[in-house]
Amino acid sequence: MASLSYRSSKPDGWIMPRPYHDASLRYMKHGPIQPMEEPGFFARLFGRG
Repeated sequence: MASLSYRSSKPDGWIMPRPYHDASLRYMKHGPIQPMEEPGFFARLFGRG
């Protein structure tokens, strides 16, 4: 039976930490933080969203 192991000289992505990004750089790249879900009808109606 064949072994299904994979070897690479590059370390796995979960081992390497993500590069540091300043908050202003993130803002320029992605824009302002968006809410996870859209505000409901009454939140939009009364301006709370």
